[in-house]
Amino acid sequence: MALDQSFVGRTYPPTAPYEVGREKIREFAEAIGDANPVFTDTEAAKALGHPDVIAPPTFVFAITFKAAGQVVADPQLGLDYSRVVHGDQKFAYNRPVRAGDRLTVTSTIEAVKSLAGNDIVDIRGEVHDEAGEHVVTAWTKLVARAAEEA
Repeated sequence: MALDQSFVGRTYPPTAPYEVGREKIREFAEAIGDANPVFTDTEAAKALGHPDVIAPPTFVFAITFKAAGQVVADPQLGLDYSRVVHGDQKFAYNRPVRAGDRLTVTSTIEAVKSLAGNDIVDIRGEVHDEAGEHVVTAWTKLVARAAEEA
């Protein structure tokens, strides 16, 4: 059953603040194999004008995808998460994510489509710091695969 188009534009409440830690940034950089010292060495980051270490660009996925869970869990939307695959991801930064940031995410459904029996949901996550400054926008595309025919 196709998802309801009336959900386009629906915005969910901001998440609780997520505090970005140096160790989380270091672990993430190691996990993706990026040895750039701005991710692990405060002095290297400061030499480039940052107040502390910064996170790799895809680090914010962890918190924006978790925030998108509000959309996924919305029983009125009716998305079958057992059939969902991650279709696409994009980021647009105003500034890097930094150690010490306390970030919230507000998710909005930008599009709901049906294609070849697959339900496609585009979610925009607006990430702000505790001062209300916009840090990054993340776009996540989720695809709920069509049920296999018997």
